[in-house]
Amino acid sequence: MFFNKPFNQLTFDDVVAFCRRELPEGKQLDYKYMLPKNHEKFAKTIASFANAMGGTIIVGVQDDKNDKPCPPFTGIAYHEKVRNSIEDIIQVYIDPIVFVDINVCVNARGDRMFIVINIPQSNLTPHLVGKSKRAYIRTGQSSRPEAIVHPEKLPWLLDHRRKSERLRHILYDKAESHFDNYLKTMNLSAAGQTVSVLSIVPLYPEEPLTGYKQLPDIIRHSSTRAPWGIMADPTFPLQPVQDGAAVISNKRGLYRMSEFNSYGLVMSKQIITQEEIVNGHTAKTIHIEKLAQNLTLFLLSARKFLNRLSFGGPLYFRFKINNTRALRALFGKQQATVLEDYLRMDRNLSLADLETRLPEILENILHEAAWSLGLQADEAALKTLLAKYLEEAH
Repeated sequence: MFFNKPFNQLTFDDVVAFCRRELPEGKQLDYKYMLPKNHEKFAKTIASFANAMGGTIIVGVQDDKNDKPCPPFTGIAYHEKVRNSIEDIIQVYIDPIVFVDINVCVNARGDRMFIVINIPQSNLTPHLVGKSKRAYIRTGQSSRPEAIVHPEKLPWLLDHRRKSERLRHILYDKAESHFDNYLKTMNLSAAGQTVSVLSIVPLYPEEPLTGYKQLPDIIRHSSTRAPWGIMADPTFPLQPVQDGAAVISNKRGLYRMSEFNSYGLVMSKQIITQEEIVNGHTAKTIHIEKLAQNLTLFLLSARKFLNRLSFGGPLYFRFKINNTRALRALFGKQQATVLEDYLRMDRNLSLADLETRLPEILENILHEAAWSLGLQADEAALKTLLAKYLEEAH
């Protein structure tokens, strides 16, 4: 995403302000002055983004010889059926079709508009264009923004996705190991402890979305705080790691590591159980309220981080807790003994989901987590609790 607000809330003035930033066309951005009359060529641009890293097309903007937007930024004449026209082009010329988000941003007088099209990185590649069934990928080069992938090389595109999946696993495993390695430097161990791991990463990472030198400033602006906690506390020093940086907190003996990677990965890993008196006996406990707080801070921080990286492609979310068997799970006055050895939930999400459906996502994940830990949590109570946490966090 190139805009610092939800895609469906963009206005005409937001697009004007964006154009004044003079960002050049590239691998994830394209300007078009008019909706092209050559529909197949327009479809090629859309499919090339979907086959690569995703991207954004802004219609109604001229670009100069340096591929930067050229004023005046007045858009094009308003046409009420433009959304249908774009959807028809996609359905006719692209196979399989690409699912895009379209925002028609109209000025105050209602006579001019910009058309902003967000194309997610696709997991249905290759998308083929026209009767010739050719595949294209976005290159970002001004002389050849889209490159054809010949039919005999289509397996390369599929393999490219598989390589991205392998990279995703490598990024995840390395980030997970950093927490244990840190504890070892402190002569501590997480062995036998109950550890929560929250992570989100591009479904198909390909290349760094930012330089590692820019990460400290991005992380600082991604930090989320609330009266009951903070993620990526700026008062703690950053610990550099390959292609990323981690913020390590050990307040009151509670160890947590939040890691941000230049490929778009965000991970928070911490020991979450504590000894409490339950029914007159000492027991290791896990509180649903605490899980809700951690998840709220994590997803808000991840949303800020991915927004600053301008990443609009599909995301892979994972929530994992180990060593849960025989713990006491608590939610309000409810309690249960956990029978599962571990908990793991995976979701395919997008930045747009985090911006428009965050309360719903939080409720679904927390309710499933509570159920897996042996609790039939009241959905209304969970919803009220999460609404409170979202209001308090910033």
